Amino acid sequence: MIRLFDVLLSAFGLIVSSPLLLVLLLVCWIDTRSPLFRQERVGRNQQPFVLVKFRTMRLNTASVATHLADASAVTLVGGFMRRTKLDELPQLWNVLKGDMSLVGPRPCLFNQNELISERIRRGVYQERPGITGLAQVKGIDMSTPRLLAETDAKMLKTLSISDYFKYIIMTSIGKGLGDAAKR
Repeated sequence: MIRLFDVLLSAFGLIVSSPLLLVLLLVCWIDTRSPLFRQERVGRNQQPFVLVKFRTMRLNTASVATHLADASAVTLVGGFMRRTKLDELPQLWNVLKGDMSLVGPRPCLFNQNELISERIRRGVYQERPGITGLAQVKGIDMSTPRLLAETDAKMLKTLSISDYFKYIIMTSIGKGLGDAAKR
């Protein structure tokens, strides 16, 4: 049932937001000359997939978890995109393709060994990663791998349709800070 909602909502979101996506693509192109950011992430069953976002950091920034990245690498436009979560909109394509769900554990990088180990122990990789979830609305980020994995597992174990919509609504109204670059 959740996959059906993922497909319907991501398709609807891409169609409705297409004018905004085009404007953001242009603004990000002016900002960095490379508006889309593609990065290999750990997906369902630990399979790799390419996550797509709007670029918020300067080109050639080290490929590390956001909480390890230098905040000075975030562009002015990128800072706005992160605060408003507009940088996440291209991930609707990942959801439509089936790489992700709207709600699930945030996908990590393959070099985040501690988080991967914690998630494996808790069976988190049996489900699709998501754009948002319980950890995001609670402000838990990848800097606390054990807590994040525990929260992800708890969410997946109890996820209901009402929780699915609750996390989407909470995220869209700005609940939770998500990952932030170090200051």
